[in-house]
Amino acid sequence: MATPRAHLGDSVKIQLLLVLCFIWVLLGLTGHAPWKPLESTGINIVKMLFDKGIWLAPLTSDATTLENPPLYYLSAAASAYTLSPWLTMHDGARLINALWLALMLLMVGMSGRELWGNGAGRHATLIMLGSIGLVVSAHSLSVEIASLTASALGFYALSLARRRPKLSSMLLASSLSLGYLSYGLMSTLPLISSALLLMLIFKAWRTPTFLKTLLSALLLASLPIGLWLILLHQQHIDLFYAWWNAHLNGFNQSNHLYFLRILIWYAWPALPLALLGLWHYRQRLHVLAPMQLILVFFACHVFFLGLMASAKDINALTLLLPLTALAAGSVEHLKRGMAAALNWFGVLLFGLIGGLIWLGWLAMLTGNPIKLKQRMVFLSGAEQLTFNWLAFIIALLVTAIWLFVCIRARQTNKSTVSNWAVGMTFAWSLLMTLWLPLLDSAKSYQTVFTSLDQRLSMHKGCINSLHVERQQALLLNYYSAIDLTPVASSQLSTCDYLLVFNKKGQQRFEPDGSWQQAWSGKRPADRKESFYLYQRLD
Repeated sequence: MATPRAHLGDSVKIQLLLVLCFIWVLLGLTGHAPWKPLESTGINIVKMLFDKGIWLAPLTSDATTLENPPLYYLSAAASAYTLSPWLTMHDGARLINALWLALMLLMVGMSGRELWGNGAGRHATLIMLGSIGLVVSAHSLSVEIASLTASALGFYALSLARRRPKLSSMLLASSLSLGYLSYGLMSTLPLISSALLLMLIFKAWRTPTFLKTLLSALLLASLPIGLWLILLHQQHIDLFYAWWNAHLNGFNQSNHLYFLRILIWYAWPALPLALLGLWHYRQRLHVLAPMQLILVFFACHVFFLGLMASAKDINALTLLLPLTALAAGSVEHLKRGMAAALNWFGVLLFGLIGGLIWLGWLAMLTGNPIKLKQRMVFLSGAEQLTFNWLAFIIALLVTAIWLFVCIRARQTNKSTVSNWAVGMTFAWSLLMTLWLPLLDSAKSYQTVFTSLDQRLSMHKGCINSLHVERQQALLLNYYSAIDLTPVASSQLSTCDYLLVFNKKGQQRFEPDGSWQQAWSGKRPADRKESFYLYQRLD
């Protein structure tokens, strides 16, 4: 009788994991406008792919040089085109993340199982789902998601190399191809360096089989990468040389401490569990192959991120992979007291967040508590909130699941990671259902730039801009097809119209007698930023 119960338990755990992944991945991908700064570039490039059809070298509307290779943007454009009868361009394009994230979570789980055995794969996936630094970036139209997926595939390939070298070689080649064709050297250099360092430092990896695995992977990956480079050189030679020069001159950052510092919150709950694993295996770090892979992979990514990446949170996504893998191997060694503390911390944290979200939603619908509604209106700019049955049912269902897990689940070291993942999914789901209209009202530029487009409906020619940020200009082009020509001062303006962005704390533009204000606008909740359109007087 014991065996069937065990199998039943595994089946239930797998079903819970699949439900969590489904909810976590899909909620937040649709139903809102592109948000600055994570999505401005992505949605503008997708629009340019449709407008100009430069498939080999996707560019933003204001760019003359290539920022990233085309694979991720092509996949987003294909998704937007396929779903265009039902969804807006940005919602359709953003939904491609569901495929990238599903592959990433699968690779994370398989890496955990390969490194630590049965059960660890579920732990790894749940820890990744619960990562604080992942949830917002994962639901944004950002090329870094493709880089994360490629790195996860590469990490699994390396973990598989000693047991199944042929499959590892094919997976590693796929990882290098996906990474380079989406994100360039930033994705491939850490992976190749990890493999080389493993061979140089550790005897267990210094084998002819692993060398053949690496060489064959590099050879296979060179085919699609080389094909793209050849076609880019033939059809867009200027872009090719600009891209190549950017590769050679891209090692000019020094952000190592930044990426290490943000892990304190960014990599929670993986970081404390990973530190526990380091302590547990401290006397065998140089002997255990999983630890060798994890430490080298982490060190290489920190090194190249610090050299090549700007100081942005989203660039640290790949650091979650080795930390999650190490954390998955530490769950079994979690002490009862620490497990209970993490469980209660998660219950209290997500319970407080969930309660505030429900209370704020009720205040917006009913008007009570009145002080809370006034604060919600102040922060979001939305005067009213329309009741949505679908959002309400989803929020109610997710809340019931979270309450059931908190009340009925056995408190063990293994349940710590699952409870945290359920709590993170619960909080994110409530935000993306009950509060999504409020968040979109506060963050979206759609109403502002649509109003500006209507004002300029008879004039789509030369328009100068003063102090307008690049991400704002890209979103303006997405909504209106208006191209701005930046100038340093109004005296340098050569156009009949001048769009000015004023921000609190910066010197305000004071027009002289040659300009007349023709329009003004701002987001409903903005009290620090505003736009003004001036027309030159004849």
